[in-house]
Amino acid sequence: MATIHDVAQDAGVSPTTVSRYLNHRIELPASTAARIDAAIKKLDYRPNLLAKRLSTGKTEAVALVTPEIREPFFAELASAFEDEADQHGYTVFISSTRSDRHREIASLERLHDRHVDGLLMMTNTPDDGTLSGLIGKRQNVVIVDEDIPGVSVPRIFVENTEGAYQATRHLIEAGHRRIAYLGGPHGLLTVTERREGFLMAMNEAGVPVRNEYVAMGSFAPELARAATLRFLDLPLPPTAIFASSDYLAIGAVLGLRDRNVSVPDEMSLIGFDDMALGALLTPPLTAIRQPVEQLGRQGFLALFALLNGESPPLLTRLPVELIRRQSVAAPTAKDFRT
Repeated sequence: MATIHDVAQDAGVSPTTVSRYLNHRIELPASTAARIDAAIKKLDYRPNLLAKRLSTGKTEAVALVTPEIREPFFAELASAFEDEADQHGYTVFISSTRSDRHREIASLERLHDRHVDGLLMMTNTPDDGTLSGLIGKRQNVVIVDEDIPGVSVPRIFVENTEGAYQATRHLIEAGHRRIAYLGGPHGLLTVTERREGFLMAMNEAGVPVRNEYVAMGSFAPELARAATLRFLDLPLPPTAIFASSDYLAIGAVLGLRDRNVSVPDEMSLIGFDDMALGALLTPPLTAIRQPVEQLGRQGFLALFALLNGESPPLLTRLPVELIRRQSVAAPTAKDFRT
């Protein structure tokens, strides 16, 4: 196998020059760079990554910890993160924790053991202090999407409150006053902020928030399906549902189909995420669009800044957008139970 000395000899330069050229630490005349490139191709030279890592103390690898790689939201974010990392010469190791705290802890231990240079952390379960304690003892960690209170590291979130406010206002402006709300598990940043946005819009418009119209506790579609069936069984059912994630919106669709309730003729529906699947529903789902790709790319860039001794902002908020489709319409006097 060719060595850096073989490349240097073939190109007529010193091994140090080849090393500095490959590490982008020197600017060479075009003719010299061309000779080195030709020698590398001719000899099929591959750098000794292990030796390089031992000499620099860096792995040139980062980790992405995600609750679930199979779900479209996390998969899209991971793809963008990996693409940005590749453009900067970093390898990405992806850890899907399935929301298991032991797996999350193991991922942070790999950073502690120097298997990776840095880590992008995503969780969707409330922290009991375990994660914040571990992150506080580590360097080069960035948090995306959900907060982990008590840590002082770069965090990147979307405008959850504003998005929920826009979604609720859209239903109110369509004429709805009996609006149901589907929320996720208590204790998460996204859940708290989206509920705040919902309440803000309702209170601003003078629309009462009925306790029987609110269901929270999980992002699982089955919870939303069961809650939607309960809404439909009320003496005075809602005319619209705001699902604070697209997974909850899908569960609501299932519940509405169970009772043959038409969207939007008999029930309006709006989600939060704007996953590609939502646009394929019948009718296509109106939703708040999160900039998922930007979350992934910004997450890596913040991590890259840390790895280079820089200080990225401790808090970044990315804007959201209301995507109007056909799942929202004005309420009608028709009673779907007749």
